[in-house]
Amino acid sequence: MARAVLIRFVPGPFFAVARNPGRRFDFGVMQPLSRHSLVALAIAWSLNASAADWPEWRGPGRNDHSTDTGLLKSWPAEGPKRLWVNENAGLGYAGFSVVGNRLFTMGLRDNQELILCLDAATGKELWAAPAGAKYPNNWGDGPRATPTVDGNHVYAIGGQGTLVCAQIADGKVLWQKSLTSDLGGKLQSWGYTESVLIVDNLVVCTPGGDKGTLAALKKDTGELAWQSGELTDNAQYSSPILAMHHGKPQIVQLVMTKVFGVDPANGKVLWKQDFPGRVAVIPTPIYHDGHVYVAAGYGVGCMLVKVGADNSVSVAYENKVMKNHHGGVIRVGDHLFGHSEGPGWVCQNFKTGEEVWASKKLGKGAIHFADGMFYCLDEGSGDVALVELSTKEWVEKGRFKLDPQTKQRSPQGRIWTHPVVVNGRLYLRDQELLHCYDVKG
Repeated sequence: MARAVLIRFVPGPFFAVARNPGRRFDFGVMQPLSRHSLVALAIAWSLNASAADWPEWRGPGRNDHSTDTGLLKSWPAEGPKRLWVNENAGLGYAGFSVVGNRLFTMGLRDNQELILCLDAATGKELWAAPAGAKYPNNWGDGPRATPTVDGNHVYAIGGQGTLVCAQIADGKVLWQKSLTSDLGGKLQSWGYTESVLIVDNLVVCTPGGDKGTLAALKKDTGELAWQSGELTDNAQYSSPILAMHHGKPQIVQLVMTKVFGVDPANGKVLWKQDFPGRVAVIPTPIYHDGHVYVAAGYGVGCMLVKVGADNSVSVAYENKVMKNHHGGVIRVGDHLFGHSEGPGWVCQNFKTGEEVWASKKLGKGAIHFADGMFYCLDEGSGDVALVELSTKEWVEKGRFKLDPQTKQRSPQGRIWTHPVVVNGRLYLRDQELLHCYDVKG
């Protein structure tokens, strides 16, 4: 099966190099390209690749669209066939990255947080690398972030804010930085949950604090490249995205009281818009056609920000149709889908903000999109529903209950890890239990 490749840029203007883990391809001599053109190429490649790799949080392009095809359009009464369960992934809510035949996640064992590498087909652990001290929390101890895979390296942040770079071959730690002591960040109530973003040769993260909300480290050494001192907001729980806006790249991130874009070359703020977040702001921003969509729970709702070619901003709409806590919102075409506090699962018009339909046929939880179908997880019961993409109503095509479920979860915790479908396999997690199901048949 063809695999997705991550675009990596080498010094000099004439070559774009595609990176697979352990492999390198030269596309030949091209006309001189600007740095912006190269980043544009990377974004286009990630969005259009037919490959199956899932190297980071919400996948290539961070839009939560799996590239899988030929998946089951309905499930038998007992649900899809389970392929394996790994019972020793440790505590925490970390998500999945899958590159080639390897699956990456994080977990807490004893007092040590770890990056874990597993065989994606069998669930067998290949290695574990240290990723900081235990993060304790009433809602559940352990890491919350999804590792990011780039070339031969994997990057991940522990709950206490330890950012680690390790080799994917054997887990050897090459460097680490603290978002608090090294970058001036402040640990928030639910710890650091961000999944770092790779942009060219930089690792972008959100330490927050007086030294600057965003920071970029050189991905090979961990050396600080820039920190956005114009912004000093504390980090929240969202992960940044890379957008190509009118031919130029920018990093878009959401914090408690604003959404903003910065120049990846130097961290300079390009635009910002006030946002009325409260308690915790979590969902990942969505960029499309010169607009940025953000949402939050705790009664806040959603906002669509229009960003002009000159980076001027205006609010296209702001309402409470999508009050998404942390299960994620996915855009498919001109519509948005996700769980909203109150109405339940919602389909929303992206352009107008209007509610198209709502359903309470499944409890609150997370959503994932693959091959025209949504994989919706009820965080309370562990029910997993297969739902057809529809702008008319909730169309369910199967359901099963995650089993077994952990006995170690905090009483205040739920099944909060998002589903992921890669290479015909559905990956789910409840704390130390990792499940893999065959959804291709």
